[in-house]
Amino acid sequence: MKRICIKIGSNVLTRSNGQINKERIKNIVFQISELHKLGYQCMLVSSGAVAVGRSKIELDKKTDTISARQVWSSIGQVKLLNIYSTYLRKHDLQCAQVLVTKEDFRTREHYLNMKNCLNSLLSNNVLPIINENDAVSVTALMFTDNDELSGLIASMMDCKALYLLSNINGIYTGHPEDANSKLLKTVHGDINRLKQYITTKKSNFGRGGMLTKCSIAGRIAKSGIPVHIANGLHDNVVLELIRNAGNVDHTEFIASKKASTVKQWLAGSDGFEKAQIIINQGAEEALNSNSATSLLPIGVMELKGSFEKGDIVKIINTKGDVLGLGKTSYSKAKAEFHMGKTGARPLVHYDYLFLY
Repeated sequence: MKRICIKIGSNVLTRSNGQINKERIKNIVFQISELHKLGYQCMLVSSGAVAVGRSKIELDKKTDTISARQVWSSIGQVKLLNIYSTYLRKHDLQCAQVLVTKEDFRTREHYLNMKNCLNSLLSNNVLPIINENDAVSVTALMFTDNDELSGLIASMMDCKALYLLSNINGIYTGHPEDANSKLLKTVHGDINRLKQYITTKKSNFGRGGMLTKCSIAGRIAKSGIPVHIANGLHDNVVLELIRNAGNVDHTEFIASKKASTVKQWLAGSDGFEKAQIIINQGAEEALNSNSATSLLPIGVMELKGSFEKGDIVKIINTKGDVLGLGKTSYSKAKAEFHMGKTGARPLVHYDYLFLY
C-alpha cells in the first residue's frame, strides 16, 4: 500500500481576513478521495484550528497568550473537523481526529502506541486528521510547528513521501516576489547553504516558516523519504505531483538511501534529547567515514546533562556543530567510567545512530 503524509498550513486554509477557506478544504478532500481510488493511504496533518477559533470568539482583553491559544484551538478544532467530515462524507470517507503532544514522541513506548493507532485507522479506511493538542501543550512542550509534527508522522509511518503545502511554490534564491529570484527545484544533501535564501517570516495564523520546513525536510529526506514543498493554493497540486512531479513548480528534497525504522525515529527526534555528547575530531572523522561506525567512549570528550540506557542524546563536535542523534547503550555513570578508554562497547551503536 502506498502511504503518504500531507501537511496543509494555516496560510493555505485561511483567508487574509482570518476566515476559514472552505474551498481549500473541499479541494484537499477531493484530492484525498482520488488518491484513495489510486490505492494510496493518506494521513493529513492540518493546521487551522487556532485560526478558526479566533474567527468564532472574541476573548476578553485580559486573556494571556497561552490561554487564548488554548481557547481558540479547543473551539476551532471541533469546527474544523466538522468541515472536513462534511466534505469527506460526500466521497463516502470517514475521518478521525488525532491530537498529539510532543510528549507522545519522547519515548519509544509512546511512539509505538501512536503508530499502532494510526495503522489501525488506515487499515479500516479511516483518514487520520492529525494536529497538535494546543489545548494542553505549553511553550516548552510544543512542536516548532505542524511541519515538525508532519515530519515525525512521515518517519513513524514509513511514508513514501511527505507533502508540505504552503502558500508559495517552494524555496527561492531570494524573496518570492523578486523577479530575480529563482525557484530551487531540487535540494540534495546539506541544507545549510539554503539558509541564505530563506526568510524567517512566519505564518500570519500559525507558528511556521520556510526555515522550519527546510530543516524538517532535510532530516526526513536524509532518512529516506522524499519531501515536496508546494503551493497548496493551487487546485489538485498533490495529485499533479504524484502524476508527474517534474511538471509542477515546487521544491523537492531528494531522498537518501532508506534508513531503518529506528533511524527514522531518531531522524525526527531533535528536541527530545536528554543530554549532549561532545566528541573529539578523531571520533567525528570515524563517524563521517563511509563505514558503519559506532560511537566509542574513547572518542568522547565531555558529557552534558544526565541520561540512562536507551535515552536519546545529541552528538556534537568540538566546534559546537550538531552531528546527529543517538540512543545510548548505557547510562552516564558508566559512560564517564569508560570515557577516553579503549576496549569498552559502543556508547551509541551504529544501528541506533542517525547522522545529519
